[in-house]
Amino acid sequence: MKIYTIEAGNFKLDGGAMFGVVPKSIWNKTNPADSNNMIDIAATCLLIEDGDRLILIDTGMGDKQSEKFFGYYYLWGDDNLDKSLKKHGFSRDDITDVFMTHLHFDHCGGSVQWNKDRTGYEPAFKNATFWSNEEHWNWATNPNAREKASFLKENILPMQESGQLKFIKRHGGAYQDSSELDFGILFVDGHTDKQMIPHIKYKGKTLVFMADLLPTAGHIPLPFVMGYDTRPLLTLPEKQTFLEKAAKEDFYLFLEHDAHNKVIQVKETEKGVRLNEVYKFNEIF
Repeated sequence: MKIYTIEAGNFKLDGGAMFGVVPKSIWNKTNPADSNNMIDIAATCLLIEDGDRLILIDTGMGDKQSEKFFGYYYLWGDDNLDKSLKKHGFSRDDITDVFMTHLHFDHCGGSVQWNKDRTGYEPAFKNATFWSNEEHWNWATNPNAREKASFLKENILPMQESGQLKFIKRHGGAYQDSSELDFGILFVDGHTDKQMIPHIKYKGKTLVFMADLLPTAGHIPLPFVMGYDTRPLLTLPEKQTFLEKAAKEDFYLFLEHDAHNKVIQVKETEKGVRLNEVYKFNEIF
């Protein structure tokens, strides 16, 4: 097995929305805002090369939305999914599986593209199976008013219409080893229903792709919960249980959305779980 980081692009989000009830005077120390109150956000995916399978975890925003849409998110930098795949010697056609932690636009938008004559949409990975889970799919395709703007039908429905969509089978319990893909999955419900958090055994370590359970290193303290979470009081125990386990078992946490701290470890302190070490991916893997 070999794992590569895939840079799908960078954008900005409102710092207040990203930290909920936490005052700016506190979160601005770890995630400094610009003059528009926006903080740096990354969309960094993982690519797992395992035998004859090439598994991409999340796909970023993609590029098919309107100029007005992207204007809300202040895109920055020149990273994109195709350039990053090419850097490692791959193209979209090489991808065999696309695993989506959840179906918010900044995690799955790159899974679907315009068709050739821009009359409709098609999967951006023509040879891939797209993986979600049935509960989250139903949640996303019948969205509540709070999340409706994050679940865009053009990002989601073409995967099913193409026949390339499959569901991870759940066997009960929050954590399970996936029979469809060779890694463990933690199911969490605070941010959105049945978000999936991959746990990957790699080079004798456990690498956890954090998605929106822990967006940035600045979100480690328990009350630091995004305003985007649909069930923030459920995020609290989910995050606490996970972080305590991560500290005890020396997990390496891959932060999809942190533009400046890519892999971290945490430790127990008198104040609870806190940041221990920050690494570049290639330093440890």
